[in-house]
Amino acid sequence: MGATLSLSEEVGVRTACDTLGLARASYYRWNLYGCLVGAKPQRPVPSWALSGEERKRILDTLHEDRFADQSPREVYATLLDEETYLCSVSSMYRILDAQGEVKERRNQLRHPVYQSPELLATAPKQVWSWDITKLRGPVKWTYYYLYVLLDIFSRYVVGWMVAHQELASLARKLIEESCEKQSIDPGQLIIHSDRGPSMTSKPVALLLADLGVTKSHSRPYVSNDNPYSESQFKTLKYRPEFPERFGSMEESRRFCQVFFPWYNKEHHHSGIGFLTPEQVHQGMDQQVVKEREAVLKKAYYRHPYRFRRGLPKPMPVPESVWINKPIQKSKTALH
Repeated sequence: MGATLSLSEEVGVRTACDTLGLARASYYRWNLYGCLVGAKPQRPVPSWALSGEERKRILDTLHEDRFADQSPREVYATLLDEETYLCSVSSMYRILDAQGEVKERRNQLRHPVYQSPELLATAPKQVWSWDITKLRGPVKWTYYYLYVLLDIFSRYVVGWMVAHQELASLARKLIEESCEKQSIDPGQLIIHSDRGPSMTSKPVALLLADLGVTKSHSRPYVSNDNPYSESQFKTLKYRPEFPERFGSMEESRRFCQVFFPWYNKEHHHSGIGFLTPEQVHQGMDQQVVKEREAVLKKAYYRHPYRFRRGLPKPMPVPESVWINKPIQKSKTALH
Protein backbone atom coordinates (compact mmCIF):
# COMPACT_ATOMS: atom_id res chain seq x y z
CA MET A 1 0.00 0.00 0.00
CA GLY A 2 2.97 2.29 0.61
CA ALA A 3 3.95 1.89 -3.06
CA THR A 4 0.43 2.89 -4.06
CA LEU A 5 0.65 6.05 -1.95
CA SER A 6 3.93 7.14 -3.53
CA LEU A 7 2.75 6.23 -7.03
CA SER A 8 -0.48 8.16 -6.57
CA GLU A 9 1.51 11.31 -5.87
CA GLU A 10 3.23 10.98 -9.25
CA VAL A 11 0.47 9.78 -11.62
CA GLY A 12 -2.73 10.38 -9.63
CA VAL A 13 -4.97 8.11 -7.54
CA ARG A 14 -7.11 6.75 -10.42
CA THR A 15 -4.15 5.78 -12.62
CA ALA A 16 -2.23 4.28 -9.72
CA CYS A 17 -5.17 2.12 -8.57
CA ASP A 18 -6.00 0.99 -12.12
CA THR A 19 -2.38 0.03 -12.73
CA LEU A 20 -2.16 -2.02 -9.55
CA GLY A 21 -5.68 -3.50 -9.85
CA LEU A 22 -6.74 -1.92 -6.58
CA ALA A 23 -10.14 -0.48 -5.76
CA ARG A 24 -10.00 3.24 -4.99
CA ALA A 25 -12.23 2.62 -1.97
CA SER A 26 -9.47 0.45 -0.49
CA TYR A 27 -6.94 3.19 -1.13
CA TYR A 28 -9.05 5.82 0.60
CA ARG A 29 -9.80 3.49 3.50
CA TRP A 30 -6.10 2.96 4.05
CA ASN A 31 -5.40 6.64 3.71
CA LEU A 32 -8.16 7.47 6.21
CA TYR A 33 -7.91 4.65 8.78
CA GLY A 34 -4.51 3.11 8.09
CA CYS A 35 -5.92 -0.48 8.04
CA LEU A 36 -5.32 -3.36 5.65
CA VAL A 37 -7.35 -3.78 2.50
CA GLY A 38 -10.61 -5.60 3.24
CA ALA A 39 -10.28 -5.23 7.01
CA LYS A 40 -12.97 -3.45 8.96
CA PRO A 41 -11.74 -0.19 10.46
CA GLN A 42 -11.78 0.10 14.21
CA ARG A 43 -14.50 2.56 14.94
CA PRO A 44 -14.13 5.01 17.78
CA VAL A 45 -16.27 4.41 20.86
CA PRO A 46 -19.11 6.97 20.85
CA SER A 47 -19.37 9.28 23.82
CA TRP A 48 -22.88 8.06 24.65
CA ALA A 49 -21.89 4.37 24.88
CA LEU A 50 -22.54 2.55 28.15
CA SER A 51 -19.54 2.01 30.36
CA GLY A 52 -18.48 -1.39 31.57
CA GLU A 53 -19.87 -0.71 35.04
CA GLU A 54 -23.22 0.36 33.59
CA ARG A 55 -23.46 -2.76 31.42
CA LYS A 56 -22.71 -4.94 34.45
CA ARG A 57 -25.39 -3.17 36.47
CA ILE A 58 -27.96 -3.72 33.71
CA LEU A 59 -27.02 -7.40 33.38
CA ASP A 60 -27.29 -7.89 37.15
CA THR A 61 -30.72 -6.28 37.09
CA LEU A 62 -31.87 -8.58 34.29
CA HIS A 63 -30.61 -11.55 36.32
CA GLU A 64 -32.73 -10.68 39.34
CA ASP A 65 -35.24 -13.35 40.31
CA ARG A 66 -38.22 -11.10 39.71
CA PHE A 67 -37.13 -10.54 36.10
CA ALA A 68 -36.09 -14.14 35.32
CA ASP A 69 -39.27 -14.88 33.38
CA GLN A 70 -39.79 -11.45 31.82
CA SER A 71 -38.76 -10.04 28.48
CA PRO A 72 -36.60 -6.89 28.27
CA ARG A 73 -39.73 -4.91 27.38
CA GLU A 74 -41.42 -6.04 30.59
CA VAL A 75 -38.28 -5.22 32.58
CA TYR A 76 -38.05 -1.80 30.94
CA ALA A 77 -41.68 -0.98 31.76
CA THR A 78 -41.37 -2.22 35.35
CA LEU A 79 -38.28 -0.10 35.96
CA LEU A 80 -39.96 2.98 34.53
CA ASP A 81 -42.86 2.46 36.94
CA GLU A 82 -40.26 2.38 39.71
CA GLU A 83 -38.83 5.67 38.43
CA THR A 84 -35.67 3.96 37.20
CA TYR A 85 -34.13 4.17 33.74
CA LEU A 86 -31.09 2.08 32.94
CA CYS A 87 -31.07 1.92 29.15
CA SER A 88 -33.30 1.34 26.15
CA VAL A 89 -34.95 -2.00 25.36
CA SER A 90 -32.65 -2.53 22.37
CA SER A 91 -29.60 -1.97 24.60
CA MET A 92 -30.90 -4.64 26.98
CA TYR A 93 -31.18 -7.05 24.06
CA ARG A 94 -27.65 -6.22 22.90
CA ILE A 95 -26.22 -6.79 26.37
CA LEU A 96 -28.04 -10.11 26.70
CA ASP A 97 -26.98 -11.13 23.21
CA ALA A 98 -23.33 -10.49 24.06
CA GLN A 99 -23.74 -12.98 26.92
CA GLY A 100 -25.58 -15.52 24.78
CA GLU A 101 -28.77 -15.02 26.79
CA VAL A 102 -31.29 -13.93 24.18
CA LYS A 103 -33.51 -16.88 25.03
CA GLU A 104 -35.59 -18.21 27.89
CA ARG A 105 -33.50 -17.55 31.01
CA ARG A 106 -35.40 -19.88 33.33
CA ASN A 107 -34.55 -23.52 33.78
CA GLN A 108 -36.75 -25.24 31.24
CA LEU A 109 -38.03 -28.79 31.12
CA ARG A 110 -36.42 -30.22 28.00
CA HIS A 111 -37.48 -33.39 26.27
CA PRO A 112 -34.74 -36.02 26.20
CA VAL A 113 -33.20 -36.93 22.86
CA TYR A 114 -34.90 -40.13 21.72
CA GLN A 115 -33.11 -42.51 19.42
CA SER A 116 -34.58 -42.62 15.94
CA PRO A 117 -36.08 -46.03 15.05
CA GLU A 118 -34.09 -47.48 12.14
CA LEU A 119 -35.91 -50.45 10.62
CA LEU A 120 -34.85 -52.33 7.48
CA ALA A 121 -36.96 -54.70 5.37
CA THR A 122 -35.44 -56.64 2.46
CA ALA A 123 -38.46 -58.91 1.88
CA PRO A 124 -42.13 -59.18 2.85
CA LYS A 125 -43.13 -60.26 6.37
CA GLN A 126 -40.15 -58.62 8.03
CA VAL A 127 -41.50 -55.22 9.13
CA TRP A 128 -45.14 -54.24 9.48
CA SER A 129 -46.42 -50.76 10.19
CA TRP A 130 -49.78 -50.17 11.80
CA ASP A 131 -51.88 -47.19 12.72
CA ILE A 132 -55.44 -46.07 13.38
CA THR A 133 -57.27 -43.31 11.53
CA LYS A 134 -60.67 -41.72 12.12
CA LEU A 135 -63.50 -41.92 9.61
CA ARG A 136 -66.20 -39.28 10.03
CA GLY A 137 -69.61 -40.56 11.07
CA PRO A 138 -73.06 -39.31 10.06
CA VAL A 139 -73.07 -36.28 12.39
CA LYS A 140 -70.47 -33.94 13.81
CA TRP A 141 -68.13 -35.37 16.45
CA THR A 142 -68.95 -38.97 15.57
CA TYR A 143 -66.18 -41.19 14.23
CA TYR A 144 -65.40 -44.76 13.27
CA TYR A 145 -61.89 -46.06 13.85
CA LEU A 146 -60.04 -47.83 11.04
CA TYR A 147 -57.17 -50.10 12.12
CA VAL A 148 -54.69 -51.04 9.36
CA LEU A 149 -51.64 -53.34 9.36
CA LEU A 150 -49.28 -52.74 6.42
CA ASP A 151 -46.19 -54.62 5.21
CA ILE A 152 -43.67 -51.84 4.49
CA PHE A 153 -41.69 -53.82 1.87
CA SER A 154 -44.62 -54.88 -0.32
CA ARG A 155 -47.10 -52.17 0.83
CA TYR A 156 -49.58 -55.04 1.21
CA VAL A 157 -52.37 -54.52 3.74
CA VAL A 158 -52.20 -57.70 5.80
CA GLY A 159 -55.12 -56.80 8.06
CA TRP A 160 -57.74 -54.13 8.73
CA MET A 161 -60.71 -53.51 11.00
CA VAL A 162 -63.36 -50.79 11.53
CA ALA A 163 -64.62 -50.28 15.08
CA HIS A 164 -66.65 -47.83 17.13
CA GLN A 165 -63.72 -46.98 19.37
CA GLU A 166 -60.00 -47.39 19.83
CA LEU A 167 -59.38 -50.33 22.16
CA ALA A 168 -56.31 -52.34 23.00
CA SER A 169 -58.36 -55.57 22.90
CA LEU A 170 -59.38 -54.91 19.28
CA ALA A 171 -55.80 -54.12 18.28
CA ARG A 172 -54.68 -57.34 19.96
CA LYS A 173 -57.27 -59.35 18.03
CA LEU A 174 -56.29 -57.80 14.67
CA ILE A 175 -52.59 -58.41 15.18
CA GLU A 176 -53.11 -61.98 16.33
CA GLU A 177 -55.36 -62.89 13.39
CA SER A 178 -53.06 -61.21 10.86
CA CYS A 179 -49.95 -63.00 12.16
CA GLU A 180 -51.80 -66.32 11.99
CA LYS A 181 -53.06 -65.65 8.46
CA GLN A 182 -49.56 -64.68 7.26
CA SER A 183 -47.90 -67.65 9.04
CA ILE A 184 -45.48 -65.51 11.01
CA ASP A 185 -42.81 -67.45 12.88
CA PRO A 186 -41.33 -66.30 16.21
CA GLY A 187 -38.43 -63.90 15.71
CA GLN A 188 -39.41 -63.16 12.11
CA LEU A 189 -41.36 -59.92 12.38
CA ILE A 190 -41.08 -56.36 13.71
CA ILE A 191 -44.27 -54.34 14.13
CA HIS A 192 -43.82 -50.56 14.16
CA SER A 193 -46.40 -48.03 15.33
CA ASP A 194 -46.75 -44.64 16.93
CA ARG A 195 -47.29 -44.18 20.68
CA GLY A 196 -51.09 -44.21 20.79
CA PRO A 197 -52.75 -45.84 23.82
CA SER A 198 -53.65 -48.99 21.88
CA MET A 199 -50.14 -49.35 20.48
CA THR A 200 -48.41 -49.04 23.86
CA SER A 201 -51.00 -51.02 25.84
CA LYS A 202 -50.05 -53.98 28.02
CA PRO A 203 -52.34 -56.51 26.22
CA VAL A 204 -50.70 -55.73 22.87
CA ALA A 205 -47.21 -55.87 24.39
CA LEU A 206 -47.94 -59.27 25.98
CA LEU A 207 -49.37 -60.61 22.72
CA LEU A 208 -46.30 -59.54 20.74
CA ALA A 209 -44.08 -61.19 23.34
CA ASP A 210 -46.09 -64.41 23.10
CA LEU A 211 -45.88 -64.38 19.30
CA GLY A 212 -42.16 -63.63 19.29
CA VAL A 213 -42.76 -60.34 17.47
CA THR A 214 -40.47 -57.37 18.14
CA LYS A 215 -42.27 -54.10 18.82
CA SER A 216 -41.05 -50.69 17.69
CA HIS A 217 -42.48 -47.23 18.37
CA SER A 218 -42.11 -43.79 16.84
CA ARG A 219 -40.32 -41.12 18.83
CA PRO A 220 -42.53 -38.91 20.99
CA TYR A 221 -43.50 -35.63 19.33
CA VAL A 222 -42.20 -36.85 15.94
CA SER A 223 -44.91 -37.12 13.30
CA ASN A 224 -42.94 -38.67 10.42
CA ASP A 225 -41.62 -41.88 12.01
CA ASN A 226 -44.51 -43.89 10.57
CA PRO A 227 -44.54 -42.75 6.92
CA TYR A 228 -45.90 -45.87 5.20
CA SER A 229 -49.12 -46.00 7.20
CA GLU A 230 -49.63 -42.27 6.75
CA SER A 231 -49.13 -42.61 2.98
CA GLN A 232 -51.61 -45.48 2.81
CA PHE A 233 -54.23 -43.45 4.69
CA LYS A 234 -53.69 -40.59 2.24
CA THR A 235 -54.36 -42.94 -0.69
CA LEU A 236 -57.53 -44.10 1.07
CA LYS A 237 -58.90 -40.62 1.75
CA TYR A 238 -58.01 -39.19 -1.67
CA ARG A 239 -60.02 -41.78 -3.56
CA PRO A 240 -62.80 -40.12 -5.60
CA GLU A 241 -65.45 -42.31 -3.98
CA PHE A 242 -64.30 -41.57 -0.42
CA PRO A 243 -67.28 -39.75 1.16
CA GLU A 244 -67.30 -36.66 3.32
CA ARG A 245 -69.05 -38.72 6.00
CA PHE A 246 -70.14 -42.31 6.42
CA GLY A 247 -73.81 -42.84 7.24
CA SER A 248 -73.18 -45.89 9.42
CA MET A 249 -70.60 -48.41 10.55
CA GLU A 250 -71.84 -50.84 7.92
CA GLU A 251 -71.32 -48.24 5.18
CA SER A 252 -67.72 -47.63 6.26
CA ARG A 253 -67.04 -51.37 6.28
CA ARG A 254 -68.57 -51.80 2.81
CA PHE A 255 -66.30 -49.05 1.53
CA CYS A 256 -63.23 -50.74 3.03
CA GLN A 257 -64.29 -54.13 1.66
CA VAL A 258 -64.01 -52.60 -1.83
CA PHE A 259 -61.00 -50.35 -1.23
CA PHE A 260 -58.53 -52.78 0.30
CA PRO A 261 -58.85 -55.51 -2.38
CA TRP A 262 -58.38 -52.76 -4.99
CA TYR A 263 -55.37 -51.40 -3.09
CA ASN A 264 -53.71 -54.81 -2.75
CA LYS A 265 -54.52 -56.33 -6.15
CA GLU A 266 -55.05 -53.48 -8.64
CA HIS A 267 -53.31 -50.36 -7.35
CA HIS A 268 -49.92 -49.89 -9.09
CA HIS A 269 -47.82 -48.41 -6.30
CA SER A 270 -45.11 -45.92 -7.27
CA GLY A 271 -42.92 -46.97 -4.33
CA ILE A 272 -42.58 -50.56 -5.60
CA GLY A 273 -41.92 -50.00 -9.29
CA PHE A 274 -45.60 -49.54 -10.19
CA LEU A 275 -46.38 -53.11 -9.28
CA THR A 276 -49.32 -54.07 -7.12
CA PRO A 277 -48.71 -54.83 -3.43
CA GLU A 278 -49.98 -58.38 -3.95
CA GLN A 279 -47.45 -59.06 -6.73
CA VAL A 280 -44.57 -58.04 -4.47
CA HIS A 281 -45.98 -59.72 -1.37
CA GLN A 282 -46.54 -63.03 -3.18
CA GLY A 283 -43.10 -62.97 -4.84
CA MET A 284 -44.42 -62.44 -8.37
CA ASP A 285 -42.55 -59.16 -8.88
CA GLN A 286 -39.49 -60.54 -10.71
CA GLN A 287 -41.65 -62.39 -13.22
CA VAL A 288 -43.78 -59.30 -13.86
CA VAL A 289 -40.67 -57.16 -14.34
CA LYS A 290 -39.29 -59.68 -16.88
CA GLU A 291 -42.58 -59.65 -18.81
CA ARG A 292 -42.57 -55.85 -18.85
CA GLU A 293 -38.96 -55.90 -20.04
CA ALA A 294 -39.91 -58.18 -22.94
CA VAL A 295 -42.69 -55.80 -23.98
CA LEU A 296 -40.31 -52.85 -23.92
CA LYS A 297 -37.72 -54.76 -25.98
CA LYS A 298 -40.28 -55.49 -28.70
CA ALA A 299 -41.29 -51.84 -28.79
CA TYR A 300 -37.63 -50.80 -28.99
CA TYR A 301 -36.73 -53.14 -31.85
CA ARG A 302 -39.80 -52.04 -33.81
CA HIS A 303 -38.95 -48.34 -33.55
CA PRO A 304 -35.44 -47.90 -32.09
CA TYR A 305 -35.23 -44.30 -33.32
CA ARG A 306 -38.02 -43.34 -30.92
CA PHE A 307 -35.87 -44.24 -27.92
CA ARG A 308 -33.07 -41.71 -27.84
CA ARG A 309 -31.67 -43.03 -24.58
CA GLY A 310 -31.41 -46.61 -25.77
CA LEU A 311 -33.28 -49.69 -24.65
CA PRO A 312 -35.86 -48.73 -22.00
CA LYS A 313 -36.10 -50.69 -18.78
CA PRO A 314 -39.04 -51.15 -16.41
CA MET A 315 -38.84 -49.66 -12.94
CA PRO A 316 -37.25 -52.16 -10.53
CA VAL A 317 -38.57 -53.12 -7.14
CA PRO A 318 -36.41 -51.60 -4.38
CA GLU A 319 -34.06 -54.13 -2.80
CA SER A 320 -34.58 -52.66 0.65
CA VAL A 321 -37.04 -50.41 2.44
CA TRP A 322 -36.16 -48.31 5.47
CA ILE A 323 -37.93 -46.48 8.22
CA ASN A 324 -35.40 -43.72 8.98
CA LYS A 325 -32.45 -44.89 6.91
CA PRO A 326 -29.14 -44.08 8.65
CA ILE A 327 -27.29 -41.11 7.21
CA GLN A 328 -24.06 -42.24 5.57
CA LYS A 329 -21.09 -40.07 6.47
CA SER A 330 -18.97 -39.14 3.47
CA LYS A 331 -15.33 -40.24 3.33
CA THR A 332 -14.33 -36.60 3.14
CA ALA A 333 -16.09 -35.87 6.44
CA LEU A 334 -14.42 -38.87 8.07
CA HIS A 335 -10.96 -37.72 7.01
